[in-house]
Order: sequence, then C-alpha cells, then structure tokens
Amino acid sequence: MANKRNPDAKNLGQNRYDVRQHNLATLLRMIHESGTISRSLLTTNSGLNRSTISDLVQELEELGLVTEDESNSSSGVGRPSLQVSASSKVIAFAVNPDIDAVTVGMVGLDGTVIKRKRQPLTSPVRPERAVQVATEIIEEFRSELSGDYRIAGIGLAIPGQVRVDDGVVRLAPHLGWVETPIVRMMGQSANLPTYADNDASIACNAEHKFGNGRGFDDIVYLFASTGGIGGGVIVEGQQLRGSAGYGGELGHVRITSSTETDYSGLPGTLESEVRREEALDAVKLYAATDEELLVGLTQLKDAKAIKVIQRQIDALAIGIANFLNIFNPQIVVLGGFLSGLLAFDTERLFEGVKRHSLTSANDRVLLREGALGANLLMLGAAEVVFNQLLENPSGYHLHPAKPKKSKP
Repeated sequence: MANKRNPDAKNLGQNRYDVRQHNLATLLRMIHESGTISRSLLTTNSGLNRSTISDLVQELEELGLVTEDESNSSSGVGRPSLQVSASSKVIAFAVNPDIDAVTVGMVGLDGTVIKRKRQPLTSPVRPERAVQVATEIIEEFRSELSGDYRIAGIGLAIPGQVRVDDGVVRLAPHLGWVETPIVRMMGQSANLPTYADNDASIACNAEHKFGNGRGFDDIVYLFASTGGIGGGVIVEGQQLRGSAGYGGELGHVRITSSTETDYSGLPGTLESEVRREEALDAVKLYAATDEELLVGLTQLKDAKAIKVIQRQIDALAIGIANFLNIFNPQIVVLGGFLSGLLAFDTERLFEGVKRHSLTSANDRVLLREGALGANLLMLGAAEVVFNQLLENPSGYHLHPAKPKKSKP
C-alpha cells in the first residue's frame, strides 16, 4: 500500500534500489576490467563517496565476486591501501569451434585464463560433434575444480554470423553451418547458461578491454583466422554492431576488381585477397596455430613465397587505408595471422597505408599487433558470459563447480 503522505514513496524506494544496483554493477565492472584496483582509486574514478564504496565493496565481497587485501605503499609510509580484486574463483568456460579443432578455456573473473585445451578434429566439424567435444572438456575441467569455485556459464566464439538474441549461427561458411541453434545445443548438453557471438567481434572487445586497444576510444580492429577476416570498430568507446548485430564484417570490403571470391562468395574483397591458407602454403605448413604460422613467416626465405606474402601485405594496406578514411581511428589493431604480416615487413605495410589513405586520416594513427595472443578468443568468449553477470551482480545465478548428480 502506498504511503498516503508520500504517494511516491514506493517509487522512491525502487529508485534507490535501482541506483544501488547500477552502482554495484559499475563498481564490479571497474574491478573486473582492472583485475586489481585500490579502494581510493575506485572512489576517484566512480565519483562516489568513500562510505558508499565501502558498502558496495562489502556487498560484492559477500556475493563472492571480489576479494580484498591490504597492500603497503611502495614508500612504506602511511596506512596500507586496501586493494580490491575480481575473484579468480568465479569462472566462465570459453569455446571456439574451428575447421580442425575445438578449443575450450576456463577463465576467471579476474581475467586469468586458468586452463586451455585444444582438441584436434577431422574436418568437417559438425555442430553436434563440436558440442560433444566441448562438453567433454568442460566436464573434465569441472572435475578438477574444488567446491569453492562457481560457474557463470559458457561463451562461444563462432567464426561466422551469429544472431546474438537467440544464439543461432546464421552462416559459418567454412564450417558449413547454416541456421544452427548452437547456443541451445551447447546449453542443453552442458546444462549451463550459454551465450554466443562472432569471433572477430569478441576479439575486438577483448583487445579493447584487455589488450593493445585499452585506453583508446576510437579503434579499428582486424582479425584473421581460418574462417577469413572479420573485425570490429569502436567509436567513442562503444562497439558498432549495426541494427541486427552483424556490423564489423570488415573483411568483406571490396578492394580490387578481381573476381576471386571470399568465403561468403563476394568478389575482390580483403578476405579474398588475404587468405590464411595461402600464408600456410608459403611457409609449407598444412595446418598450424597462429603462433606456429608467425614463426614460419619469420623464417621465410623462398623468393616466390615472399612475393605471396608481400602481395597480401599490399592488399591489407588498401583495406586499412579504407578504414582510416571512413572511421578516422586513433589506433588500428591487427589480430590473428595479420600481426605476422605487420611483423614481416612493417615498412611496406606502413607505406601502403599512407599511399592509399588521406593524410588527415593517417598522420596520427597508430598501427599495432594484438596483445592477447592465444588467449584472445578465450578472454573474449568469457567476456560474453561475464557481461551478463556484470550487468546484475546481485541477481545473476552462479552455478556450483560440481554438477549435481541426478537421482537414480
């Protein structure tokens, strides 16, 4: 019953609750993205007073989402500073199905990749098989956890177009998946909340939060994998996703009049001109991780193979130049084997970008390789899960480490 003297009392209570939940979410996100941060810095960065910060941190600690430790200052003078850290015992599982393997990682809320396992598979990798293998690895990981761990869910990094709202893979060309309800399949198999997104969009978000895109508000990110080239664009700190969530397909920009098609059947695109399998052929590898491919590129001496890589660098330069002209970013970050092209001949790539872009767009831009390496998609996929928790810290249900045994 509403207070007759103050008919808005009920709404006022709700507003106070909403404000507290907003502040709780804001604080947890700051702690999560920092890994560890002092209470004093939380106060400064949030604009909240010290007593409010103290109450909110205490609630997050009671929820098991953060821990606190005293840390002496480097000078050893004054009271120890209370350091707040995201919990390493709240975890998410990250899954990345590819044409020749399924990779599963276990990632803590503190941003630590606790464990990662890559299971090679014969092609084609059907969705049912990918789900089966991922579930087996998740169960293996869970069996090794102590009882004080809790699970937020599973994040899937899919090399294809994902309808994020319902977790359906609209099209993953090189996997051969069409209209595949992968989230429902994975969630039912592992009996955990499951979310999915495009691998390049996931990678863009990870580099922005934890990698070489950190601290920048305007970023173009390009990512190349066995599934082709994708990417993402950050404008004023927000990732552009488009009306249906498929924004960031930067590999499909047309850069040449060639009739050579990319994985989606479009001719003359960046993806059609810069192919991972051609780079593998150049270094005489049939299949390899990005790290192995990058090592191969550093050892390349065959003149014909070098020309193949130089042609890819020239095509990449045109693509980057187009994005500079359109988005005018502060930094361009290259992920996957594209970082190997940058390392192979940095000067050639830089000169190509300058030649094909407006001076006003390229005169202050930075060009960097990605910083997250093999952990890129693991951190990115886990972030899809953690975002759900970060939005509702006190209301999100965390699952026990050990699955409940069904009654006979």
